[in-house]
Amino acid sequence: MESIKMKLIYPKWKKLPGQTTFNLPPHGPVAFAGTLPPYVDISFTDENVEPVDFDEPCDIVALSMMLSTQVKRGWQIAAAYRKRGIPVMAGGIASMLHAEEMVDHVDCLFLGESEGRTEQLMQDFLQGRLRKVYNYMGQLPPIESVGKCRRDLYKRHLYNHKGVQMVDLFHASRGCRFSCYPCAVSYLGGRRFRPRPIDTVVEDMASIDNNRLFIVDNSLAQDKEWEKELFRAIAPLKKKWISHTIDDDDEVLSLAYDAGAWYVYQAIYDTSDYIKQRVKRYHDHGIGVEGTILLGLDNQTEDDCKRLIDFLGEIDLDLAEFTVLTPFPHTKTYDDMLRQGRIFDFDWDHYNAGQVVFQPKHMTPAALQNIYDYAWKSFYSSETQEQKMFNLFCKVALREMQEGTYRPRDRRLMSQSFGRQVDRAKRNVNA
Repeated sequence: MESIKMKLIYPKWKKLPGQTTFNLPPHGPVAFAGTLPPYVDISFTDENVEPVDFDEPCDIVALSMMLSTQVKRGWQIAAAYRKRGIPVMAGGIASMLHAEEMVDHVDCLFLGESEGRTEQLMQDFLQGRLRKVYNYMGQLPPIESVGKCRRDLYKRHLYNHKGVQMVDLFHASRGCRFSCYPCAVSYLGGRRFRPRPIDTVVEDMASIDNNRLFIVDNSLAQDKEWEKELFRAIAPLKKKWISHTIDDDDEVLSLAYDAGAWYVYQAIYDTSDYIKQRVKRYHDHGIGVEGTILLGLDNQTEDDCKRLIDFLGEIDLDLAEFTVLTPFPHTKTYDDMLRQGRIFDFDWDHYNAGQVVFQPKHMTPAALQNIYDYAWKSFYSSETQEQKMFNLFCKVALREMQEGTYRPRDRRLMSQSFGRQVDRAKRNVNA
């Protein structure tokens, strides 16, 4: 079988000012690579941590893009390779959301999930009949076909932040039965919750040489019985993980902690007692909370946003992440605002969830931008984002020490001051 040399690239994007800059190993490219036939020889570059070597020999370039803010950079990379006579294909979430424009910048556009489809794709390439578009949107492959990612493609030393190994990203399910107003998940992966077989999840997770993971499922709170079964099954692995929302149920939260829950992302959408108790229950079960706060919804005035920001000081969040409502293509937000003529900026570089690109209903764009900036400064006024992240890391390191799973190699990588604090924590545990 003739081999194919593929250059797989994850384009860079500009990080938001004022936030801690670190890079997680991207999931999309290595998930795609895991579906390619064995005769494809892959070289991977994450441009966020290393430059693209445009002179490296390859037969075809594959761009994997997750974010709208990667799209224009992807076009630049594609143009550079096509000028050299090297064909370029593109896939990933951002390619699906921006397909109408993307198709004009690449030789091949791949839409949808890739399991069971890349053999035909690569055979078409070898035989000189690569199609302009492979559209599998809405044609979901069997969830049982989802296999292991090609994590061997990562250059691990590039994914450290001040000596701490970044988490690996992992999927236990696909799809989402919810359809939230600003979200494109139902367009991308359907409204049906598709959990992977539990034994496959355990085998896959156990094979990852990293004790800390980010389970990036859209929501774990979609099937309570599956959720409990999952937590019981992965608990013996002793991994520590981050996830999106978990069911508000004492049994589920207890099982989640036992299974290694480190902290969760929880939407903070109002100032109700329910939200206050929701955060408290996470903490009561030993699970940290990063609040996700969306600003600029049509039911929010400037005062509403400020009250919400002030409320965060009452609920003891470990971290907070603020975003402004952004009308990403193929969301109801985009359809509504486009119809109402409220979108004034279509520069995809600005679609980073930190820059106002539409006319809010109850304030000016400038006022919403000021509120967004105020939110970050206000919440992190006493401790920086990096300090709060460090506090969360210390908690997970302490737990690993207690369980005997703490990895000495992390200690060698740490800065001297960081190491001293962890050593001090370790002495407290042993005391």
